[in-house]
Amino acid sequence: MENQTLMARKSALPPKRFYGRGLPGVGLKTLQGMLIVIEGPDGAGRSTQVEFLKAWLESKGHAIVDVGLRRSNLVSKKLGEILQGNVLNPVTFSLFYATDFADQLENIIIPALKAGFVVLADRYIYTLMARDIVRGADRSWVESLYGMALVPDAVFYLKINPKQLVERNFMKNATLNFWESGMDVGLSRDMFDSFIRYQKLMQAEFMRMHGVYGFNIVDANRSARRVSMELQAKIESLMGDVD
Repeated sequence: MENQTLMARKSALPPKRFYGRGLPGVGLKTLQGMLIVIEGPDGAGRSTQVEFLKAWLESKGHAIVDVGLRRSNLVSKKLGEILQGNVLNPVTFSLFYATDFADQLENIIIPALKAGFVVLADRYIYTLMARDIVRGADRSWVESLYGMALVPDAVFYLKINPKQLVERNFMKNATLNFWESGMDVGLSRDMFDSFIRYQKLMQAEFMRMHGVYGFNIVDANRSARRVSMELQAKIESLMGDVD
C-alpha cells in the first residue's frame, strides 16, 4: 500500500524530459524515480547536504543513488590526473567534463531512475555550463552540448558569500584550488584575489541561470543544520510526507 502511495505521488510530478535532443533510445515514461540536484561552489556545504539528504531519504524508505562530477568510470581517473597539471585549455576542459557527465547519465542516472530510485546529484550540468561560460565559451554551444541532460525534478543552489567561501576552503584544505580560483582565466596573478573574482563571476552566472531554469535558492551562509532543515522541508513538500 505504501509503495502504491509513493508511486502515485511521484506520478503527480511533471513528466520527465530532456533539455534538448537527449540520449537516443531512452523511454522517458519508464523513468519512475526522482532526480534531485544540489548545486553550489566548493565550500558551500554541498557534499554535507547530500549526505544528510541521503540518510534522511533512506530513513523514509527510499532507495538512493548519488552522483557527482568526475565520478564516471570512463574518464574520471584520467581527468583527475590532467587537472593536477593545470594545463587544460577551455575547450578540452569542457569536453572532458561533458564526457564524464554523459557517461554517468547513461550508465548510472537513467538506470537508477528506471528502477525507481531517488538520484541525488552533488552538482549537475549547471556548474559545468557556468564554468564554460565564465571561461569564454559560446552560450548557445554550451547549452547545445548539454541538451542530452534530463531536467531534474528539483534543483537547489546553495548561495554563499565568496569571502566566506575563502574561509571555509582554507579551513578544509589550508589552500585554494587552482581551478576553483579561476587562475587559468587570467583574472589576477594573486590566487586569493582571483578566487574572489572568479566566484563572483560564477555566482552571477548562476543567478542568470536561475531566471532561466528556476532553481531553488538556499542561503548557505547559515549553519549546515538550518540549511538541511530547509532542504528537507522543500523536498518533503515536493514528494509528499512518506512517514
